[in-house]
Amino acid sequence: MAAACSRTLCKVGWSILESPPARRPGIVSSYLLGNVSTLGSRRAFGTGGTGYRSKLLSSLQTGRAGGGGRVLGCAVLVGAGLGLYHTVKFRLQQHLAEEETKVSGGGLKLILYQYKTCPFCSKVRAFLDYHGLPYEIVEVNPVMRKEIKWSDYRKVPILMVDGEVQLNDSTVIISSLRTHLINKERSMTEILQCYPAMKSVNDRGKEVTEYNNKYWVMLTEAESLELYPDKGMQKEEIKWRKWADEWLVHLISPNVYRTTGEAMASFDYIVREGKFSTMEGFFAKYVGAAAMYIIAKRLKSRHNLQDDVREDLYKAVNDWVAAIGKNRKFMGGDQPNLADLAVFGVLRVMEGLEAFDDMMKNSKVKHWYRRMERASLNHEGRSSVEHGASETEQ
Repeated sequence: MAAACSRTLCKVGWSILESPPARRPGIVSSYLLGNVSTLGSRRAFGTGGTGYRSKLLSSLQTGRAGGGGRVLGCAVLVGAGLGLYHTVKFRLQQHLAEEETKVSGGGLKLILYQYKTCPFCSKVRAFLDYHGLPYEIVEVNPVMRKEIKWSDYRKVPILMVDGEVQLNDSTVIISSLRTHLINKERSMTEILQCYPAMKSVNDRGKEVTEYNNKYWVMLTEAESLELYPDKGMQKEEIKWRKWADEWLVHLISPNVYRTTGEAMASFDYIVREGKFSTMEGFFAKYVGAAAMYIIAKRLKSRHNLQDDVREDLYKAVNDWVAAIGKNRKFMGGDQPNLADLAVFGVLRVMEGLEAFDDMMKNSKVKHWYRRMERASLNHEGRSSVEHGASETEQ
């Protein structure tokens, strides 16, 4: 609309300047009246109504035909030029915004089905936030789970990509997305074939699904050398990603449900942040807290934890910090790698609880954790995404 109006004004201006003086008022009248009839007077640019419009036209017709016409023509041309300038500026800003979204999001539309307080879901959010990938969240009701009734896979997180490709398991989601961000020419469907699902029965007689290769980012030799320039970096990353899934995550429940008071506080947080009906929230807070207090004791026994489970938590995070060492900001060096993001995602679910405050006070993890917090909040991994996109285009 703005561009069309600007073109019309240009025609009016040039017609005024090029036409003989005697014809100028008629030209102005015909263009103005023509535009009014075309637009159907849908927009009102004044408050004087038809009387005001007729006065304006008559004043134009009775005005001096010489210099006044040229001034009018120049004014119309300047107005048209300004209109075109703002139109082009707006279109350019729109285009740049679309391009930025395309680059930062890798061209993917992502929908994350989650429980906010689940450490595995938190791992995925940590990855998405750090890399600045836009995504939509669907909070799943943990009782009915009707938000994922369409899925045969009944756990969270689930990540839907472009409404077609379903990614299950937090580690598979992260490895798949990282692979895609490094080489966008590979589709998510193609990448997912590298992580085949394998069903088996565990030692408690329960059927479980595991994914082969899930800790591996699928790279060419050249890509691998660029991402892991130092020998042993990839093995170290895989080792600590497994540690986060197989050990650290099992320390969360025994610590946040350590006492009845902590169990109540934890479920108060879960109900507040989760998606529960009023009745579900009431039972979750009181019945769930009591149940999880008992379950936490069983988990403590199953994983051979100390009488004071805080000591296991402190030791775990201190082992993590020791593995990073004094010469690195993160395990990934100057930037977090997938192990950093996994550990951060798991620990983050305790924020606001007594276990988290005790951990920050009585262990050495605080400085690393705050660096991770800033990196996630500022989407510091976005630059690596854009770098990967530019290399793919070349």
